[in-house]
Amino acid sequence: MTVQQAEPLELPEHMEPDNPLWRYALAQWQDPQVAEACLELQSEGWSVSRILCAGWLATQGQSFSGVEDAKVTEWRSRVTGCLRSARKSVPRANDHGVELRDTLAKAELLAEQLELALIWQTLKESEAERGNMQKSGTIIEQNLVAAAPSDNIPTRVKSHLELLASRLAGQTTRGGPSCS
Repeated sequence: MTVQQAEPLELPEHMEPDNPLWRYALAQWQDPQVAEACLELQSEGWSVSRILCAGWLATQGQSFSGVEDAKVTEWRSRVTGCLRSARKSVPRANDHGVELRDTLAKAELLAEQLELALIWQTLKESEAERGNMQKSGTIIEQNLVAAAPSDNIPTRVKSHLELLASRLAGQTTRGGPSCS
């Protein structure tokens, strides 16, 4: 039986893994309510990196179109998603799998950092629509809707979106590139 190997992905030479978007994501993840809401939405098919990008852009007074570069979506599906799936496949209750599960969790975090670096790279290379800072509440709500995996947002996730809209837009860290 021959297993077909996937071609390695190409990453930009000058990526910035430690960038303002990554630092925003780390700061937001310290809020247990944000982390819980993001994980609940992730279980509904949402991308946490898209949610955090939407939040960061709102703090910059910018809109998120929901459109992503193909490199970002390919990285998410081929790397971040596969690592997450592998980690979730390792039983929690089995002592023999603890080290493997922890190693996969660390690898998943690194993959998420690189995913956000790819998003950051895209943001630096593009121009976003400038929003009105006086309506930042509206911007975060629109950005979160744009981050949704589909146009049909189920009622059961709206409370998570309301919580995220209030929490993610709370930190204003001006500066840095915009994205679309």
